[in-house]
Amino acid sequence: MCEGIWRVLVAVILSYLLGSIPTSFLLGRLRGVDLRRQGSGNVGATNAFRVLGPLPGVISLILDIGKGLVAITVLARICGPQPTNWIKILIGLAVIAGHNWTVFLKFKGGKGVATSSGVFLGLAPYAVLFSALLWLIVVPISRYVSLGSILAAISLPVFIWWTEKEITITLFGLLISLLVVIRHQANIKRLIKGEESKVGRGKKIV
Repeated sequence: MCEGIWRVLVAVILSYLLGSIPTSFLLGRLRGVDLRRQGSGNVGATNAFRVLGPLPGVISLILDIGKGLVAITVLARICGPQPTNWIKILIGLAVIAGHNWTVFLKFKGGKGVATSSGVFLGLAPYAVLFSALLWLIVVPISRYVSLGSILAAISLPVFIWWTEKEITITLFGLLISLLVVIRHQANIKRLIKGEESKVGRGKKIV
């Protein structure tokens, strides 16, 4: 029992540290840019895309998704070859928390959309694909990345229940969707006021 607890603790700590790797920030530093002082000031893939360009933005997106997926598929196995859903949820929370509140940047990080997507790719892949499809529909039509992210997050627990019929994962999806919406409070206020920046405009980053 004690050994099992220690394994879970190690997996959670490693997942948090993995999530804490500020990929967008590091890519910016390679170009002499501090993303905390450019665009929205957010160290996420969207700000990297706008400030650094499409290629660094896509690389950042893939790496952030990868952090969540690796935590669920690799680090979770520290706890055993068949970790329970509850252990996976705990590890998922840790890697998302690391991304959102990274220890390497004074606990200021991204908004968790990409890393959360990676986590749920390992838990409910079809649900993520449906949410991603919704994002791909909303963003080109509205030109608001934030709106697409918010709607995709809200739809995620619905798609999880539809595809998995698993209550614990669905409730976890609901929790993370609420967290994503909370992290987008400023964007929601700007959307309501009609002040949110659209894709393709060199204004304040989403």
